[in-house]
Amino acid sequence: MNLLLFITVFLLPPLVATLEKHSPLESVPRKHVLLHGVKAHRFHQEGVLNYTSMLLMEDLGLLVLGAREAVFALDLHDISKGKASVRWEAMGDPVRNCLVTKAEVLCKNYIMVLHRIDAHRIYVCGTYAFRPKCVNMTYVDGKLTLEQKVEDGTRKGPIDPDKRSASILVDDKLYSATFKDFHGKQASFCRSGICNTENRLFNDPTFVSMSFVPESQNSPNGDDDKIYLFFSEEAVECKCNSNLLASRVARVCKGDQGGNRVLQKKWTSFLKARIDCPVQKNQWSNVIEGSYLLCDPQQQWQNCVFYAIFRPQQDTDGPSAVCGYSLSDISRVFSEGNYKTEKWITSIFSAWHPYDEKVPSPRPGACITNTDREQGINDTRDQNPDTHEFVKRTFLMDEAIQPIGGKPLLLRRGATFNHIIVTQTTAADGQKYNVMFVSTEDGTVLKSVNYNGEIFTIEEMQIFQPGVPIRTLTFSSITNQLYAGSHSGVAQIPLASCDRSSSCVDCVLSRDPHCGWDKSSGKCVALTDSTRQLIQSVRDGNANLCPNTQDSIQTTEQSTWSGGNLKLRCPLTSNLATVSWERDNHPLKLSDRLQQLDDGLLILNASGTDSGQYKCLSVERSKTGQFSTSVARFNVKITARTDSGMMAAIQGLGVVVALLACLIGLLFWTIYKQQQFPSGTSKKKDSKGRGQVSELH
Repeated sequence: MNLLLFITVFLLPPLVATLEKHSPLESVPRKHVLLHGVKAHRFHQEGVLNYTSMLLMEDLGLLVLGAREAVFALDLHDISKGKASVRWEAMGDPVRNCLVTKAEVLCKNYIMVLHRIDAHRIYVCGTYAFRPKCVNMTYVDGKLTLEQKVEDGTRKGPIDPDKRSASILVDDKLYSATFKDFHGKQASFCRSGICNTENRLFNDPTFVSMSFVPESQNSPNGDDDKIYLFFSEEAVECKCNSNLLASRVARVCKGDQGGNRVLQKKWTSFLKARIDCPVQKNQWSNVIEGSYLLCDPQQQWQNCVFYAIFRPQQDTDGPSAVCGYSLSDISRVFSEGNYKTEKWITSIFSAWHPYDEKVPSPRPGACITNTDREQGINDTRDQNPDTHEFVKRTFLMDEAIQPIGGKPLLLRRGATFNHIIVTQTTAADGQKYNVMFVSTEDGTVLKSVNYNGEIFTIEEMQIFQPGVPIRTLTFSSITNQLYAGSHSGVAQIPLASCDRSSSCVDCVLSRDPHCGWDKSSGKCVALTDSTRQLIQSVRDGNANLCPNTQDSIQTTEQSTWSGGNLKLRCPLTSNLATVSWERDNHPLKLSDRLQQLDDGLLILNASGTDSGQYKCLSVERSKTGQFSTSVARFNVKITARTDSGMMAAIQGLGVVVALLACLIGLLFWTIYKQQQFPSGTSKKKDSKGRGQVSELH
């Protein structure tokens, strides 16, 4: 056989699989926190399900929660305390018409859109049995009230509760990307006065999220603000055999007024580009699932970063991923990049290529700037019709947007990622760090930190029961709390639970920028809860900074007899640690009789030489060295079978045997008596006092 063919067919696939399985990007959570170990406030209303939309009103101390046919106002500091609620149920003809073709559970009013209008008013949209409706809701004097005027919600909120949509309220104008038809085939992207409902902009999309960026602030050329839309759709440009999905970002200008003769009341600034998050160098392996915009308020918008999560779209066993994108890179592709256009090779076959002809002026899809205003072009209706004709048919950019560093920040196999929140915190070293909270379809949340390109996953917390997907995720910078919604309820957890670390070494090795070791109190505490100088080493995990303290682990007595088996339990709290055992302060030599397990030590066929002081150590390595901490200590006694303890055990066994013999004898006596006097007979005395048996009637 040809050597190259042999390597390609037999050796390369296993090697690739091995490399994928052990990718260095796949960050193992240092700790897994089970459901009972998560300190959470919870909320659930009997008979109400689908808690899928949230709105923070931090100045009022409220978390507004949209569910199925109900809206709740909860205490932001403790969501188990409900402040107000209002029912909004679907009824009448919409329900009757819906039931003709849809399941009853879908013919409800799912509250999917919540946007704040002003201090006390909220814009609310519900699916209303596939006839969406929107209404203003007020929160006054501790009460939620739906106003009487209800408007048609088509093209404002989703029709189908199972179809994703995206919306945002900017300057009292609603931008929405959703579907306008009963079957979810006709996508629309609208704003008050501007609406594109043709399928030409999208190709069977799944909308993900929408963000507003005030790019006009401090703009030297008078640029306009932007709205960015993230979604996925069938990849028309992919030369693939199967219908793969492409991850996209689109953007429009806030000041877009549509065209004059061409694209009247339609977007003239709509452009879209592919987003790559290459997993194993394959840009088509994963598809976007969620995004989050992080901007440092002390910096310009060019320094903002979009964090996006991606799920595998073909290999279901493949990893989910997180990629970061510089907003300045995205802006450059739209403002300077070439376009991609479809060229027909035959009457039935086409291919997508970079546009190689002259582009009209002003640039198609561009926002109005000072240069345009100097030429008398004050809004999009003044632009050249040729520009609008071009962007009407050519709005896909040729260049794909690449992630920061050219690769994912985080990879993880198992439960699929579905939502992401990124916060920025200042650690004890005075540096700012971005902390990612990523939720999964298995009801967990991962907490990971980006240390200059190195992603360290601090923990994975089980927020809901395993198998319960998290449906919405947000956080409050006022309470430093995370809020997660699911089908069955809502949970509130702190951004950091420092008290899960019981020692200084454990606290420092956690590398959590929210936590530090307080020497005076001897506790791992939140930085916001202490004004003292704390021990922390987030970049390196240098536990050498911890003071030398005496081992405070209590000794547990364990014993067995000679020839018996004994297990010494020692479960580790860190997934990055290994176990080391000592006996009488010397390293324990393992053997067939002394076996190290994941959660302890197993002593088989014990003998007197196995007696002694055993200590279990957690050994964890960081950038600065290897650190050992005591986890458990045991005083093991192996008792010979011939000693007094064994005799006492034998005597005790003899007593048990004697009692058992008595019970067996009593059982036989009872059976004998029943045979002598069957059921249904009684015994009476004759005239001489002798007993005789007579039938009972």
